[in-house]
This record gives sequence, structure tokens and C-alpha cells, in this order.
Amino acid sequence: MDKFILDTCCGGRMFWFEKKHPNTLFCDIRKLEKGTLKNAPNFEINPDKIIDFRNMNLADKSFKLVVFDPPHLKSLEKNSWVSVKYGCLSSKTWKSDILAGFNECWRVLEDYGVLIFKWSKSHDNRRRRDTSIENILKILPVRPLFGHPSGSKLNTIWFCFMKIPAEINAHFTDPNVQGAPVHLPEYKGRIK
Repeated sequence: MDKFILDTCCGGRMFWFEKKHPNTLFCDIRKLEKGTLKNAPNFEINPDKIIDFRNMNLADKSFKLVVFDPPHLKSLEKNSWVSVKYGCLSSKTWKSDILAGFNECWRVLEDYGVLIFKWSKSHDNRRRRDTSIENILKILPVRPLFGHPSGSKLNTIWFCFMKIPAEINAHFTDPNVQGAPVHLPEYKGRIK
């Protein structure tokens, strides 16, 4: 298989150095033509496959690397610039949507594969629509190996997970995610 990397919510592929990486399957739930955003005329969302990250029609254990960068804000106006460019979570279902998406990423990730999960919080007046990094960690069924904040205000964090098989990690197994360790004690780091 020549596509062994999966980007589940590729959007405009903004963090990719090679936006048409030959070994990557770029997916998103939507398509957006160039010119739709007037102040970003070259921006487009053009996935290889239209897919809902909560229910991906992809084979189990079929990717070595999975990137999960879902929308980070909830309750935006449907046609707002931010919502059109980045997508929006439902204020009612965001927890179950993120959990379902994470579980789907875990399902399609092969053993010893790596999952990169990107999360951001806003640094302006959208704070009430934010979901904190702390709250995201509470709902994820697997603890990250490590994470790194980035951005000028350190509002984005990149989490790294590895799918360690259950027989190796047997004492941390969570019945909700096959082969996944359960929550460890609450994160007390300085990233909030």
C-alpha cells in the first residue's frame, strides 16, 4: 500500500511541508473551492477522500502514522470566516465527536504506529467557545507519550501517542479502546 499516512481532517493542509505527499491519504468531511474565502484567495480544501472522522470507512490497522487535527472551536456561526476555514464542533456533541474520532484514528492505526493529535485554544474573544487542553485530556482514552506547545502565545499543542499492543501494555488496558492504556492521574502540567 503506498498510502500509509492518514490525515483525517486535512483542511487546507496548512502545516504540511509537502501538501501532496505521495504516501498520505488526505481526508476531510468537506471540500472548499479556491476563492471562497476572499481574504485567502488561494486557500482550498481538496481532500483525496471525503470522510467523517467519527466513522471512517477504512480498514483496521492500515496506517503507520495518523494525524488528527479536528476543529477546535464550538458554537460558531456556520458561515463565519473561522468556521468556513477551520470547521466547527457542535456545542452539544463535541465530547462524543472527539472521542469517536480518536477511537477511529486508533482503530486504523497499526500496532506501534504513531498518532499525532493537534489541539488549539483561541487567544482572542472566542474563549467561551474553546475547549481547554485539560478537558481534552480528560476525555481521551489514551494518555499521550508527550506533547509540545507551539505558536506565538503557546495556544497550540501537538500530542504524540503510540499504539502499544495490549499484550505489551496489559496492565493499562481500557475496554473502550482496544490495546489502549487507561487515563493516568490527571495532568498537572503548566499547559492549560
